[in-house]
Amino acid sequence: MQEKRIERLREAMQQQELPALLITNAYNRTYVSGFTGSSGYVLITLDRAILLTDFRYMTQAPQQAKLFEVVEHKAKAIESVRELLQQQGITKLGFEQSDVSYGDFLNYQQGLPGIEFVPTSRLVELIRMVKDDAELQVMQEAADLADLTFSHILNFIKPGVKELDIALEIEVFIRKNGGTSTSFETIVASGERSALPHGKASDRILQLNEFVKLDFGAYYKGYCSDITRTVMLGKPTDKHKEIYDIVLEAQLNCLANLKPGITGREGDAFARDVIVKRGYGDYFGHGTGHGLGMEVHESPRVSKTEDMILTPGMVVTVEPGIYLPDFGGVRIEDDVVITETGIKILTHSTKDFLIID
Repeated sequence: MQEKRIERLREAMQQQELPALLITNAYNRTYVSGFTGSSGYVLITLDRAILLTDFRYMTQAPQQAKLFEVVEHKAKAIESVRELLQQQGITKLGFEQSDVSYGDFLNYQQGLPGIEFVPTSRLVELIRMVKDDAELQVMQEAADLADLTFSHILNFIKPGVKELDIALEIEVFIRKNGGTSTSFETIVASGERSALPHGKASDRILQLNEFVKLDFGAYYKGYCSDITRTVMLGKPTDKHKEIYDIVLEAQLNCLANLKPGITGREGDAFARDVIVKRGYGDYFGHGTGHGLGMEVHESPRVSKTEDMILTPGMVVTVEPGIYLPDFGGVRIEDDVVITETGIKILTHSTKDFLIID
């Protein structure tokens, strides 16, 4: 698995005429090498793959990064990088421009005299977008855990319970059932707060006759799931039913039409056009979805500004919503894999309009 990733990365480096690339992003480091420690650098050249880390990981690193030369770097890691580049006569080095601070860059310039620095954009991330079979299996398991968590948490949704207590129960359940943590800070938004797209759990107490929106995921074996369901606590009004039905129609229309070969912009339209047609376009202000993987937000996006073409192996969310200030909001979200012929849905929690008495 790592061998193929290194091969693809070297192909990308050759296209940009890069003899060496220094990887500092933690997710990219793990993706390429398999090393999960908290500190380290990956140096990829056209014929060597090197992992630099410190004393703490000199037992762990060789066990995980089996295809890499593991080097214990000096107190200033850049000095070890300099020696490795000099050994190979390399004078040109790519670096991850989105991960390197200006201060880090100044240290590079000082510690690597005579090196030409080339900023790179998403070299590893573009490879990460297309998941292999092993990754997809883990992501299915992460999605299964999210589904199991949703079924569990329905028992805790009742008047008098704090949003924060529901969020805590979600995290505890995920950890007890094999997850490392939640994928992100759990959203539990009830009543008028459900109109907040990212209404993180608060001290608000659940009351009768209101929406409860739950958006959470399981971080499992290094990968994320991400699911949203909106339920009704108590008796719904006609307005509650109306906006729920519209969001569900939009989400199902997108799921029915999403396929390889279309752009993220076209995918977004399958959901957005339904909501606009029903008169609520002004209340759906975010994209229909985003890429998912080692991070909860990755490329590509499913949005009205995304021109990237969806290809088999990409995993994206489909999560349209309607948010009415001072009333409430609905979002329904699933995780899906783009396949050769369409999609495979990873999350399977019911999308019926659940009414909790």
